[in-house]
Amino acid sequence: MTRESIAGPLAIGALRTRLAALAAVVCASAALAGCSNQDDTSAAESTAPTPTAPTAPASTAPADPEAMAKKTALKVYQGYWQEMQAYYADRDGTTEALKGYAASEALASAESDAEYAHGRGRIYIGPVVLSESTVTSTDLDSKTPKVMLSSCLDVSQWQPVIADTHKPVKLPTNRLTKYLIASTLEKWPQGWRVVRDEPQDKRC
Repeated sequence: MTRESIAGPLAIGALRTRLAALAAVVCASAALAGCSNQDDTSAAESTAPTPTAPTAPASTAPADPEAMAKKTALKVYQGYWQEMQAYYADRDGTTEALKGYAASEALASAESDAEYAHGRGRIYIGPVVLSESTVTSTDLDSKTPKVMLSSCLDVSQWQPVIADTHKPVKLPTNRLTKYLIASTLEKWPQGWRVVRDEPQDKRC
């Protein structure tokens, strides 16, 4: 047997052994890579943000018309008395601003009383204290919607004085300075207005 015939099978056997070893290394590397990829995927999955539930839309329920009417009426009545104080304190004043809060009987009464005082050279200074204003009834289904109020009016510091000197005008000592007052407001095309403001001659 020649050297070539012996070397041939040995060389082939050695080659097969090396190929097998190389294949094992490749498989081992692939296995490690596979494990590494799996770990990376698991880590990525574990750190991925958790989906959140969609936010519920805000409520669009309409406001209660009666509650809105009551709230507006109370606010208008406060503004009415602020303008009344300003009008009575100015001998040359007009009711233009007051017309944004009063109409009908209430406006006519304010104009008549203030003009009488101003015509005698008097003005009213000091605050009117309004408290305990509450809605006593509503009629929002009528042709002209209405809200009725009851309030406690304190005029003890609302003092008539001589316009030129601010000297206080003497008043009866037994006059009622803190009393209940009943008011009616109506919703006109221009907005809510005080149309009646009636002292009840009752202490509060």
